[in-house]
Amino acid sequence: VNTQKTPEAIAQEKNLIQKSDAGEIEALVDEVIAANPKAVADAASGGKKSKKAIGFLMGQVMQKSRGQANPKVVSAILNKKLG
Repeated sequence: VNTQKTPEAIAQEKNLIQKSDAGEIEALVDEVIAANPKAVADAASGGKKSKKAIGFLMGQVMQKSRGQANPKVVSAILNKKLG
């Protein structure tokens, strides 16, 4: 492929840039928490259920961001919000 565009410009056009904006990700986390009260309760319970619930919530945030949210930022925000 021969193009005059920079790799970054092409990645931007195809929505391949990872999002690390904490404010934007926090809004997605808040939406997911509000929509999934059972998973939030399971996450707070501790044990095996907790890990599975946190994984589920993480997956929901990643799905809402179409895979573009930085997983480390998502995890940090989820853990902060869930205590």
